[in-house]
Amino acid sequence: MSRVAIKVLTTVTAPYGGALSAHDLAGRIADPGSAERCDPLVFAFFSEVSPRLQQAFIDEMHVDPTAARQVASRFSELAGYSLPFADESRFAA
Repeated sequence: MSRVAIKVLTTVTAPYGGALSAHDLAGRIADPGSAERCDPLVFAFFSEVSPRLQQAFIDEMHVDPTAARQVASRFSELAGYSLPFADESRFAA
């Protein structure tokens, strides 16, 4: 497992425990249902992981950045505040 994946998984799973693979998280951050289910691990990814590390993970795991941005935008709406990855101007798609 890469250093990027280890850092991300450590950050998102620390408060919740449990086992989650990098591939599982990658699928969840691009799944619109994650926001509808209020998936705490996906919310932690978008709110607790640094924007630079989010981008590195998305690139490394070949996640569709447009889909991830849509999920982040929905979480922003639900949370009532802006999440960095939801801001299209901050990252290249």
